[in-house]
Amino acid sequence: MTVVAGFEYRDGERVREVSLFEPLPRREPGSFIWIGIADPTEAEMEAIGRCFDLHPLALEDARQPHVRPKLEVYDRDLFLVARTAMREGDHIRYGNTSIFVCDDVIVTIRTGSHSDHKPLRAKLEASPLLLRYGVDYVLYGVLDFVVANYEPVLESIEEDLFDMERQALDTFLTRAEINRLFAIRRELARFGRIMGPMEEMLERLTHLALKSLDEDVRPYFSDVYGRVRRASARIEGARDSITATLEASSLLEQHRQGEITRQLAAWAAILAVPTAIAGVYGMNFENMPELHWRYGYYMVLSAILTVAGFLFWRFRRSGWL
Repeated sequence: MTVVAGFEYRDGERVREVSLFEPLPRREPGSFIWIGIADPTEAEMEAIGRCFDLHPLALEDARQPHVRPKLEVYDRDLFLVARTAMREGDHIRYGNTSIFVCDDVIVTIRTGSHSDHKPLRAKLEASPLLLRYGVDYVLYGVLDFVVANYEPVLESIEEDLFDMERQALDTFLTRAEINRLFAIRRELARFGRIMGPMEEMLERLTHLALKSLDEDVRPYFSDVYGRVRRASARIEGARDSITATLEASSLLEQHRQGEITRQLAAWAAILAVPTAIAGVYGMNFENMPELHWRYGYYMVLSAILTVAGFLFWRFRRSGWL
């Protein structure tokens, strides 16, 4: 187990470091403990549960690598699971952040997540007036940190989609590019299935009445809830963009094929004139007066050029050539 950091805070200021392997210090009014843990083993999870007297069902959920975002209340304790996201190539890698909130203790457990909480801890410690709220403000900070990391994922996907939209208007999309669009679409669908439970969890949190949650912190939870809803809207917008890109590419391809078909039809009509005339005079019947006419060849050639030139002019004027 990696105990990234464990400290006691009083009146918004860091007081001392704490350890899970030693008896927890007696806390004075206005103080709380925040312990951050990364990727614990099964035995270590049991040790954490015994140390803080955590509910066994909450510990079971914290062990699961792919549990959906959720919020559970056990007596006076609060348990939450938030899903983290990080984009690697065209795939989104997910992790879990499990949060245990007691009256004056908050434990955050990261599994499969590469988003280190050290910058978050430094940010919260830089605002002691807000950190004085206690564990509920730390809870807000962790949730806000998780949701804020959704934005780079969505921004990178949107930039890729913008580039592919421009390319679809200029040239045909290749098979590899179409496969990539469908791969991104699948990732967005999976991302959207996570956003739904996240919205439900945060909406419930904004209205949850619990002793460890201060009324003054509820607007902060509402802010995180709003950011998740905006992220969900961006996911739907990205999926619509993929659909529009595929439709635009298909329409442009049909338009180009129509242009080629019209050009081929126009040239076929033009070439049909000399073909028809030459076919008539190529039958070689003896009773064909024009065959013995001195200027017959020149007249037929002139007729072919005149009719073909007229057809070329008409097709060019109508935009077929």
